[in-house]
Amino acid sequence: MEQIKIFTRLISSELHLSEHGVENTLKLLEEGCTIPFISRYRKERTGGLDEVQIMAIRDRNERLKEIAKRKETVIKTITDLGKMTDELQKRIDDCWDTTTLEDIYLPYKPKRRTRAQVAREQGLEPLANILMMQREMNPERTAQRFVGGDVSDVAAALKGAQDIIAEQISEEEGTRNQIRAAFRREAFIVSKVVKAKKDTDEAAKYSDYFDWEEPLKRCSSHRLLAMRRGESEGILRVSLTIDDEEAISRMQRHYVRGNGTCQRLVAEAIEDGYKRLLYPAIETEFANISKERADEEAIKVFTENLRQLLLGAPLGQKRVMGIDPGFRTGCKVVCLDAQGNLLHHEAIFPHPPVNHRMQATVHVQQMLNDYHIEAIAIGNGTASRETKEFVEETISNWPLAVSQMPNANSQKPKIFVVSEDGASVYSASATAREEFPDEDVTVRGAVSIGRRLMDPLAELVKIDPKSIGVGQYQHDVDQTKLKQSLDQTVENCVNLVGVNLNTASQHLLMYVSGLGPVLAKNIIDYRKENGAFTSRSQLRKVPRLGPAAYQQCAGFLRIPQAKNPLDNSAVHPESYGIVEQMAKDCHCTVDDLIKDKEKRNQIDIKQYVTETVGIPTLTDIMKELEKPGRDPREQIEEFEFDPNVQTIEDLHEGMELPGIVTNITNFGAFVDIGVHQDGLVHVSQLADKYVSDPTQVVKLHQHVRVRVVGVDLRRHRISLSMKGMNRK
Repeated sequence: MEQIKIFTRLISSELHLSEHGVENTLKLLEEGCTIPFISRYRKERTGGLDEVQIMAIRDRNERLKEIAKRKETVIKTITDLGKMTDELQKRIDDCWDTTTLEDIYLPYKPKRRTRAQVAREQGLEPLANILMMQREMNPERTAQRFVGGDVSDVAAALKGAQDIIAEQISEEEGTRNQIRAAFRREAFIVSKVVKAKKDTDEAAKYSDYFDWEEPLKRCSSHRLLAMRRGESEGILRVSLTIDDEEAISRMQRHYVRGNGTCQRLVAEAIEDGYKRLLYPAIETEFANISKERADEEAIKVFTENLRQLLLGAPLGQKRVMGIDPGFRTGCKVVCLDAQGNLLHHEAIFPHPPVNHRMQATVHVQQMLNDYHIEAIAIGNGTASRETKEFVEETISNWPLAVSQMPNANSQKPKIFVVSEDGASVYSASATAREEFPDEDVTVRGAVSIGRRLMDPLAELVKIDPKSIGVGQYQHDVDQTKLKQSLDQTVENCVNLVGVNLNTASQHLLMYVSGLGPVLAKNIIDYRKENGAFTSRSQLRKVPRLGPAAYQQCAGFLRIPQAKNPLDNSAVHPESYGIVEQMAKDCHCTVDDLIKDKEKRNQIDIKQYVTETVGIPTLTDIMKELEKPGRDPREQIEEFEFDPNVQTIEDLHEGMELPGIVTNITNFGAFVDIGVHQDGLVHVSQLADKYVSDPTQVVKLHQHVRVRVVGVDLRRHRISLSMKGMNRK
C-alpha cells in the first residue's frame, strides 16, 4: 500500500494527472481490470481518464516496479560489501530514476577485473589518493615507497595510481552528469559507409547516409532507425561525437589545481579516463536513449496506423464476392454469404497471357446471379486496376445478359478495392488452415479480401499486426514493446466497436476485455453445443468464465435480437437496474424507453446518482439508449482512380489525381494513385500550414486529391503534394 502511494505521487507529478485518479487506476489495474473496462465503466473512480492516459499510468507503474526491484539488488550488494551508510540508504530509497540509481551503484557494482582493480590489489590506492590531493612536490620519490612485489618500478607505480584515478573520476556522478549535459547540448550523430560495402547493391538504399552527420537532438526517428539498420547490416559505421578537447579541458579545470608534476599526472589520468572509460560509456548510454526514443516514435506511428486500419469503415453483413487478382495465375474468385461463410470459389483468367476474357465474363455473371452478390471486393495488388476494369465491364453488361435468369438481382453490386496487405500471411497461417482445411492458400487469401470489406476489424485481428504493412522500421524497434503496444491497440479497437457474441470468431473474442484465448474458445464451444446466446447472463454458464471475467467482458459483447434490448448495447449489466428504474419511473418498458425520445427527454439523470454511479456513467447510459450498440466507425465509400493514368510513365508534374492513403510515417504519407507505385507526400507538402504530426492531417485509407510534383523513373519515386488541394 505504501508503494502505491509513492508510485501515485510520482506518476501524478510526471503525467500531470490528479493523484485521486492515478491511485484508483493503479488499484483497478492491480485488481485485474483491463484498460478498456476501466476507461469505459469506471469513470467515477478515475476522474474520466481515457485509454491513452490509463496506458501511460500502467507503463510508468511497470517501470517504477522494475526500478524498485533493481533497488533491492543494489541495496543487497552494497550491504554485503559492508559499505552501506544511512546517507547512502536514504539516497537509494529516494531515487526513482534509473540513470541516477546506476550512478550511485557504479562504484560498488561488481565488475570484471579492471586495470584500476589490479592496481588496488597491488596496494597503489594510497598513492592514487596522494596524487589526487596534489600536494606532493616529488611524486616519483613518493612512488618509490610502493615499488616491490608486482610493482616493478616507479613508472609502474605511477601508472597504476593513474588507472585508479581514471576509474574513480569516470565513476563520479558529477563528472558523468557533466558529460551527459555536453551530449544533450552538442552531440552529433555521424554515419560513414564501410568502404568494402560502398558499391554493393545492398548498400544503395543507404546512400544518403554514406557521409552524414547532424545534431543528435534534431535527428528524426526514421533517420536514426535507418542508420542503425545500416549499422546492423554491416554497411554503415555510426557514432556519436562531442568536442572531446573541450570536455577533457572542462574536467581538468574542475579537478586539477596548479601546474606541478602531480597536477600533470592527474590531468593525464583524467584524459585517459575520459577516452577509455567515460566517453564510451556515455556514448553507449545516449545511443541507447536515442534508439529508445526513436522506437517510441516508430511504435506510436505504427499503433496509430493500426488503429485507423482496424477502425476502417465496414460494409456490414452483405453477400460479397472477393477477388484476389493476378495475370498469369489468374484471378481467384470466392463468393461469401452475409456472415462471411464460403459458398463457392473458382479461378478465372480474363488477362494475358491466358486471356479467356469472354469465358471469365460469363462465369462472373453467373456467380453474381447464383449467389445474389451485393458487393465485390478486389485486392489492391498485382492486376488490381485491370481486374477492376474487367469487373466494371462485366457488370455493365450483366443485367442484359442475365435478365431472364430467375434469381437475377435488380441492383448492380458496388465495387471496392481492398488492401490485401497480410492476406498471404493469413492464408498460410494455422488459423486459416483451421477455418478452411480443404482449401489452398489462394482461396483463403481471396476469402480474407472479401471479409475485410465486410468487417476489417473482425478479419484483421487474425493477422500478426507486423504483417499488415502499415509500420515504419517495425523489425528494428524493441519487439517486446512493439507487441505490447500493438496488442493493446487491437484490444482497444475491438472493445470500442463491440463484438457480436453469436457470430464472432475465436480470434475476435480473445481480444474482448477479460477473455483471452482459453475463454474465447470455451465461448465458441458453448455456442456450438447450445446454440446462439439469447442473453448476456448465459455467459455465466461458459466453463471457467467466472464473475471477474464476466464483469470485464459483458459490456463489450452484443446480442442482436436479444429479449432484453440492453444486451445489444454498451450498457453494462451492472447498470441494468438503473435503466429499469428509469423505465419504471416513466411508466414504460425499457424497449419503449429506447424507442421513445420524448420519454428519454423527461429523465433527470441527477435523480439516479448514487455513491458508485455518477454523472459520467449516467451520461453514457443515456447516449446508449439513444442508439443502442451503435458502431463508431464511419460509412464506407466507393473510390475511382483517374482512368487516364495507368503507369508511372503516364505521370507528369502538375497533374492532379485522386488517391488513397496507404501508409503514414513521421516524414509524410504514402498515397496510391493507381500506377503500382505509391507516391510520397512529404510532411512539408501535407497542408498549407506547418505540420508536426501527419496523423493530425490524414488518416489511413483516406481518399485524397494530390498534385504530382516530381517523378523519378530511374528510382521509381513519385513526389506528391496536398497543398491547396481539397481533401475528401
